[in-house]
Amino acid sequence: MADSPYPELKKTHVPERVGRPWTDHKPPPSAPVWAVISGFGSFHVLVASLELGVFDALAARGAGPGIPPEATAGELAGELGASARHLEALLDSLAVLGLLERVGGCYGLNDTAARYLTRDGAASMASLVPVAPGPLENWSGLADTVRAGRPAEPIDDDPASFYRPLAEGTFTTMLRAATRADLQVRYSAMAAPRVLDLGAGGAPWAIAVLKACPEAQAVINDLDGVIDVARRTTVEHGVADRCEIRPGDFHTIEIEPEGYDIAVLGHVCRTEGPDGAQKLIARAWEALRPEGRLLLADYFVAPEPQWSPHCAHMGMTMMASTLHGFGITAAQTAAWLHDAGFESVRLIEPIGYQYVYVACKPARSSQGAP
Repeated sequence: MADSPYPELKKTHVPERVGRPWTDHKPPPSAPVWAVISGFGSFHVLVASLELGVFDALAARGAGPGIPPEATAGELAGELGASARHLEALLDSLAVLGLLERVGGCYGLNDTAARYLTRDGAASMASLVPVAPGPLENWSGLADTVRAGRPAEPIDDDPASFYRPLAEGTFTTMLRAATRADLQVRYSAMAAPRVLDLGAGGAPWAIAVLKACPEAQAVINDLDGVIDVARRTTVEHGVADRCEIRPGDFHTIEIEPEGYDIAVLGHVCRTEGPDGAQKLIARAWEALRPEGRLLLADYFVAPEPQWSPHCAHMGMTMMASTLHGFGITAAQTAAWLHDAGFESVRLIEPIGYQYVYVACKPARSSQGAP
């Protein structure tokens, strides 16, 4: 007998639910398949809500966390220029997804929505959500990408449109990780380190070091169209006067040999593929002074990918959207660091699920050829 695609509708006494040991077996639930199918719709529910301005409209009404929901779908529809009936369905879906509160037909923001989904939220991801998966056409054509070995619309053709909102949306989390990393890396104990931040995005790592070390200076690099995020954040955090902004491709920009005490590769290696990542690590090696340290942050896929689902999916996003990107593993990265000549390699977790390799360039007397 065919299994029902809706396991939640089954009665407890039917054979399809409990099975008869002497004639048949209990089929596995179809819930994992439905979760994947629903994920497509869930993403578009959130994107549509951001486009309509649902979360900002609720924030403007004062319907925030800890305040009883007070806005009805009809009231919001009038403000947003939407069909009340259709908007109510959208709002109900947001409540089901845990992105809004709903009580008695009224809606309000919860903590998650207030922090991440309003434009002025403390860690707003509003501009990140629509672009985070990369070009949506690449997902619908994923089978063709697997066959051909490249996506139809790689973000490499217009990297700023993808990486700029990515840098803005992840800045707060990355700055927290970089600041907490000082407890284990102890760059605040350094007198006047010089920092090289390649592919810096909003430059959270450089900013963390500069704020910890009043005499530190930094060279901050990213592509034209992305580097403006770092220009803004360094001003906002009061460290712009100690920064040199150096736009361009991190594979080709001029870098002074042995001119830096700290080099940062923050969430860039998975975009480059094995060859590109190893070239970046080699560039960091050449830029560091003896006893200098490399900080390499990324999402490292576990030996069994199901142990690190977010990391594995980030790797898939790179594969679907870039010419060279794939997920990278911790073992793979450690091997690259050792092959480049680094020693004292260790993996730290400054905040939950944010991992960073710290690797030291040997003192000159013990250096060998990478």
